[in-house]
Amino acid sequence: MSLSFNHRRLGISRRPLSLLGALGLILASSAAFAADYPFALSGAEYEVAPRERIWDGTVEAVNEATVSAQTAGRVTSILVDVNDFVEAGEVLIRLTDTEQRSALKSAQANLLGAEARAAEAAADFARIEDMFKNETVSRARMDQAKANNESAKASAASARAGVTAAREQLDYTVIRAPYAGIVSRRLVEAGESVGPGQPLMTGLSLQQLRVNVDVPQGMIDSVRQIGKAVVHYGDIDIAAESITFFPVADAASNTFRVRVNLPQTDVVLYPGMFVKVGFVVGETQRLLIPVSALVRRSELTAVYVADGRGGMGLRQVRLGHTYGDRLEILAGLDEGEQVALDPVQAGIYLKHSRGQGADHEQ
Repeated sequence: MSLSFNHRRLGISRRPLSLLGALGLILASSAAFAADYPFALSGAEYEVAPRERIWDGTVEAVNEATVSAQTAGRVTSILVDVNDFVEAGEVLIRLTDTEQRSALKSAQANLLGAEARAAEAAADFARIEDMFKNETVSRARMDQAKANNESAKASAASARAGVTAAREQLDYTVIRAPYAGIVSRRLVEAGESVGPGQPLMTGLSLQQLRVNVDVPQGMIDSVRQIGKAVVHYGDIDIAAESITFFPVADAASNTFRVRVNLPQTDVVLYPGMFVKVGFVVGETQRLLIPVSALVRRSELTAVYVADGRGGMGLRQVRLGHTYGDRLEILAGLDEGEQVALDPVQAGIYLKHSRGQGADHEQ
């Protein structure tokens, strides 16, 4: 994966390193294009690119949580284990629910009685209210009926809340995954009795990851000023989505904790892994070529280089980082040398040229 930076965002400029370098580029380009190549060429150029300071970092999950019991019971079944992937809402553990079901039935019975009393009180209040309007009952009798009606309605509302609470307690006997992720720890066994607040299982999500880096206090101002970082894992570069700077230094190590938040990516990273994190602290000159010119064959990393006289050769190169559609060359190419932008066509051209040379010798 290449960096998601573009030239404008990173401040990469394609201005030449020097007047002499510019002259060399012009002469080399003229010679290369003077030859009749049936495919496009591009010159290796020094360009202004980011200058990095690299430190070690540790990957961690943004979402990592431990689910705990919210009701009392005995573990009847554990449906997943460590390293299992679970979807959001998937059942992890089941607890006994005998007490919870009994409590729910009792609450539902209380609700039926409360609603019946509320209906009776409402009917009584309506009857006495009519009689009061006809002046056949006293104000005291009317006030008493009204109070009884309000009390019955409150009792019914309380009973409904009791049913809701009892149903929640029953639901708590089924422990579900709060989000999609991987089970990292199992803290109970089947048959164990658990109570509210007891940890049951820990899991994490691989969809959102971040990297923690300890940056020396002497470099924190430069890192904070530019605020750009890239995670390097093997030959893969991942641009940071955002960076969080902790405001307090570690007195023991004289470092500041910096959190590099990663975008969602297909790159396989796991919490606990060590990676290299490069923070942009300025600019430097780097020899760059288009990414499309690169040839990868097993362990070989190379480019097709034009000699300016119609010839073409495959040359091994050593790579640096990738900046958008530009690739850094650390060794194997000189400034101004022309490389083929279509390696497939260049390979066919080279093979054809060699075949013609062999026929000519015969």
